Amino acid sequence: MTSHSAMRTLLSDPRVSKDAHQHWPEYAEGAVVLDSILATWVGRRNMFGAYGDEHKRLRSLVSKAFTPRRINSLKPWIEKITAGLISDLAAGPQTTPADLREGFCYPLPIEVICALFGVPEETRPELRRVIDGVFNTSLKPEEAMAIAEDLYKLMYGFVAYKQANPGDDLTSALIAAREEDGSRLNEAELVDTLNLVLAAGHETTVNLLDQAITALLTHPEQLAMVRSGERSWDDVIEETLRWNAPVANLPLRFAVEDIELGDIVIRKGDRILAPYAATGRDPEHHGETADRFDITREVKDHLAFGHGVHYCLGAPLARMEVQLALPALFDRFPELSLAVPAAELVPVASFISNGHRELPVILKPSTA
Repeated sequence: MTSHSAMRTLLSDPRVSKDAHQHWPEYAEGAVVLDSILATWVGRRNMFGAYGDEHKRLRSLVSKAFTPRRINSLKPWIEKITAGLISDLAAGPQTTPADLREGFCYPLPIEVICALFGVPEETRPELRRVIDGVFNTSLKPEEAMAIAEDLYKLMYGFVAYKQANPGDDLTSALIAAREEDGSRLNEAELVDTLNLVLAAGHETTVNLLDQAITALLTHPEQLAMVRSGERSWDDVIEETLRWNAPVANLPLRFAVEDIELGDIVIRKGDRILAPYAATGRDPEHHGETADRFDITREVKDHLAFGHGVHYCLGAPLARMEVQLALPALFDRFPELSLAVPAAELVPVASFISNGHRELPVILKPSTA
């Protein structure tokens, strides 16, 4: 079931849980042992996998680190990072293709999220490796388990480092955050929360940039509308989120009790996969042109950042990064073009992440 209306209903229904320990009976009883990359997505002790009052508690603690004031204060810094990456691209070879995913789409969000959470420079390459693995759903079971072990080893070491070396960063804020009743994140909750925000905090933005750039380069008439001021960069962002959601599918949710949804009955304990990419192209909601990228579309509502109590806390940050990055990129490289036909772009090896392995382009920088 991939309809917009059905998914919106399920995402906000209190009879749907993300807590496998409570609401996936086979998992809770030990009858299901996950030996794939799903083990890092299911059963985690963070707000992603919590339900009810426990979710409210965890989200409240995490939201203290994502205040609008803190996010808005990042704008000059994001502009500086963006300008540096664009200068690096312009200084590189201009006659051979450049991989824009590797040189722009990836380093901008990873630099932002790592600096925001106080991740030391020397830790960042290993963090990138393990997070890439978390999204790679083509890994063999033994490879997936090795990635999970490496991820937790890295995160527990990072938490210990930040406890000993607090600073003006979101990890330190999470360590210090307390609820009104005095509760705070325990070590396991803190580690699982950092796993969530560091992974989701950059992968979504990487793919959003990747897909937005690809869409504009394959729809030059719409890029011209934006550059002329006829349409806005916000139009591009929201249509990209609808047309090619950065997260294609997100595991897992569970029915707390039987749920009747039209002619379908989801039984208690059934597993639910949120198909964000398919939902964004629902013709019943978006019309017969749902498969087309169209920034002039009047209604661009989508579920790319979720809906209901699990709506993505990092959505404002992701939007800000892309709002700043896209115009800066196309101003510096007004003749930017794909180096290969769009049909030859290879998707990442994941049913979760929705991007390309590479985004080869010809830059042609402006001389202005």
